[in-house]
Amino acid sequence: MVEVNFFGNFDLASAAIWGFWIFLAGLIYYLQTENMREGFPLVDEEGNPAANQGPFPLPKDKTFILRDGKGTLTVPSGARGDRDELALARTNGAGGFPYAPTGDPMRDGVGPAAWAPRHNTPELDGHGHVKIVPMRVAPEFKVSAGRDPIGLPVLSKDDQVIGHITDMWVDKPEALVRYLEVTLEEDHGKGQRLIPMSLARIKPKWVKVASLHSSRFAGVPKPRKSDEVTLLEEEKISAWYAGGIMYS
Repeated sequence: MVEVNFFGNFDLASAAIWGFWIFLAGLIYYLQTENMREGFPLVDEEGNPAANQGPFPLPKDKTFILRDGKGTLTVPSGARGDRDELALARTNGAGGFPYAPTGDPMRDGVGPAAWAPRHNTPELDGHGHVKIVPMRVAPEFKVSAGRDPIGLPVLSKDDQVIGHITDMWVDKPEALVRYLEVTLEEDHGKGQRLIPMSLARIKPKWVKVASLHSSRFAGVPKPRKSDEVTLLEEEKISAWYAGGIMYS
């Protein structure tokens, strides 16, 4: 029988503080393991497992429910191999030294031209519609302020005319121009390419792209479709122009 003085000799304050410490330890363990879903297990510069992996184990695999009825995605813990066998070579036997490209770093996507393996699907808005589209399929958009670049010639880093602006690609929910579409001259690859808006300078008589030499425009990655661009294509396009600042 439990008497009325059951807690008479029980230290509630001690139980409360010990309960707090146990809860805090569990919280730290949970947060640290969740933090190890990217970048773990640790590897050295050659891609081999590092000697010291730390005191915490990898978390269990996690399943995400994808939007727009696209099913589920299970992400394995410690998954690597996103871009294996990069075209890079060591420059020194000691650790911490940089790696040098072994081929064309622009085409190999290394160094300043590196890109991440994002999903090869277009970004969608909150209603499941493609966010970034050319203005030719978005008649509700028009240039209301500033210079309209459509029709202007495009100058490269070496001041060569490589083509003319034929359209602008807008982010419909944000009402922003994300890309300029350029139609290249025959001597520079022909066809359409996208120029990130942040790396173009619109002048009164031309559009200047200071990061790419004229010989590099033909290699700009092209979207699969003429009216949409995927996340992976955006990544590679932006990496090409950004890498050109050093490599072009």
